[in-house]
Amino acid sequence: MELSVELRGQGMPILCLHGHPGTGRCMAVFTDYLSPYFQTIAPDLRGYGRSRTTQPFAMEQHLDDLSALLERLDQPCLLLGWSLGGILAMELALRHPEKIAGIILVGTAARPVGRHPAITWQDNLFTGLAGIINWVIPGWPWNIATLGQRSLFRHLISQHSVQAYRYIAQAGTPAFLQTSKLANRALMTALRQGYNRLGELHQIQQPCLMLAAANDVHITPESSQETAATLPNCEWRLYDNVAHLMPWEIGPRLCHDIGDWLEKHGFISIGIPTVIDG
Repeated sequence: MELSVELRGQGMPILCLHGHPGTGRCMAVFTDYLSPYFQTIAPDLRGYGRSRTTQPFAMEQHLDDLSALLERLDQPCLLLGWSLGGILAMELALRHPEKIAGIILVGTAARPVGRHPAITWQDNLFTGLAGIINWVIPGWPWNIATLGQRSLFRHLISQHSVQAYRYIAQAGTPAFLQTSKLANRALMTALRQGYNRLGELHQIQQPCLMLAAANDVHITPESSQETAATLPNCEWRLYDNVAHLMPWEIGPRLCHDIGDWLEKHGFISIGIPTVIDG
């Protein structure tokens, strides 16, 4: 299907793939930083955001949609994938190795393992209240201290900062509301079937960078490290006191490290800023 895509900047393309639930807008912490030096391509995956569909689909069809995007590019691109987006990035590299120059992986794994605690009705109650209030008054300290830290947000972020909650309000909550039942169904079906691509990772020879959060309970840092160790040419970074939404907790630090990696591998040589605003 024809995906809704946000294009920014010029130069070497970077295909930026969001997680679940998510939209291309969720990748703004990266595209804001990279678009002055690259062409950033941030699609809403099928069934997410503005890429609406009424037909049931399987996870493999995300790859078909993204392969069509790659066909339009006149040069190999970089891939930047967060969570589910990282899984799709690795699958694209296996399917189209000639079209991929390098891969940046964030909070993801080729054999994803989670350790999320059981969810109670109180968790759902506090999450609903905190989310609604945060949408109306983004980053309100009272809401963060009183409801946010008692909600399911405590498993998604470790640093309950105003900045992180503003990202949740601006991108996270809209993405949650715009994620279709069909997208949820496709992901749940795939998870029930199990997913393990460790045996194929030796085929990915491109340089890779894996960024993982020490407190991630959705895709554990151990499973991310297992993937990084299996990829033939992968650098591994672990960040303390952050969780699955770490790009919204320590975005400037992640972007600094991504910039260093891009320069190290010759993807950019003019030097890019070490931090971004906010």
